[in-house]
Amino acid sequence: MTTSGTAFEVAVHEEASLGEGPTWDPATGQLLWLDILNSRVHTYDPATGRRGLRRTDQHVGAVKPRAGGGLVLNLRDGIGLLDPDDTFRWLHREPVPGRRGNDAAVAPDGSLWAGTMRYDEAPGGGTLTRFTGDGTAETLLDDVTVSNGTGWSPDGRLMYYIDTPTRRIDVFDVTADGRVANRRPLATVEEGAGFPDGLCVDADGCVWTALWDGGAVRRYTPSGELDRVIVLPVPRVTACAFGGPDLTDLYLTTARVGLPAPHPLAGFGGVVAGAIKIIKK
Repeated sequence: MTTSGTAFEVAVHEEASLGEGPTWDPATGQLLWLDILNSRVHTYDPATGRRGLRRTDQHVGAVKPRAGGGLVLNLRDGIGLLDPDDTFRWLHREPVPGRRGNDAAVAPDGSLWAGTMRYDEAPGGGTLTRFTGDGTAETLLDDVTVSNGTGWSPDGRLMYYIDTPTRRIDVFDVTADGRVANRRPLATVEEGAGFPDGLCVDADGCVWTALWDGGAVRRYTPSGELDRVIVLPVPRVTACAFGGPDLTDLYLTTARVGLPAPHPLAGFGGVVAGAIKIIKK
């Protein structure tokens, strides 16, 4: 196992409380990321340093680019579409009191797998639901507490998933119709090392996960072996994604919400990093 220290570059300085959901948009060459509790969608262009901001009317748990342009949003009350001309419409609206959208991911077949959680994080209060482009919704997991990282192996045969309080990264087989079966643990984060949050999968099929209250990002091999740890000075690392022209830059988001005395780089207050890009050696 390789452990590396804090060789990172602050990519974005932005005031936020719960940074989340970094996503690379290859069509625009920009990074998308969120401040969930301040209902903001941010963009960052690493080539120019230019930043953009959109405010949403509800807490937003995930944002992904659409194939034809525009964005899909996992909001408090359901899945919304933002068209290229900034027109908003609902793809699927299903408000549940005390619940909001959280992390989401786009499957190889183009469907959106969107998670939910209760604001009070009540056990079993969340879901993982598959949405197709016509608005059809199919809830595949209905006993989730904090639905977080979701991703697929490079060949599309496996899906990885995190329900954060379990401390596990689980793996499923992907069935012929794009659904999942045969859930089992890939890896468990030991007590005291934090909780797995967002994840991404690299070209080698290894799974990277951010550790909430763990101050690190870990990489696990497809067999579940821990083979790399990137240590950061901030405790609440929330999510990770690869981006850049060759998809080799690892972007991270962090949070400062709930920290009584946060590190100067924790989360997104003042000049605190909104996204942290790991410098590859």
